[in-house]
Amino acid sequence: MSEELFDQDEVITLTDEDGKEEKFTILCVIEYNGAHYYALLPEDEDDGYVILRAEEEEGETMLVTVDDDEEFDVVSAEIDDYLNSEIDYDEE
Repeated sequence: MSEELFDQDEVITLTDEDGKEEKFTILCVIEYNGAHYYALLPEDEDDGYVILRAEEEEGETMLVTVDDDEEFDVVSAEIDDYLNSEIDYDEE
């Protein structure tokens, strides 16, 4: 498994297929099997994030849902491990 994790912590706006725009904070990006996966926190939520895979289409990067359950489970476990390692429980 090839993985590369790095923080982004920036806000992006995505447009769904119905034309609705929504803002997300990029929590992190992981590379797995040559693909990049984004953990995104919707602007209006505090307790959950979504995982999208980057794909190139006609020279443009598109973020798409991960439909394969096994792929999703592996990537989400890696992202959870990374995000949990970023929390400093001793700091108060």
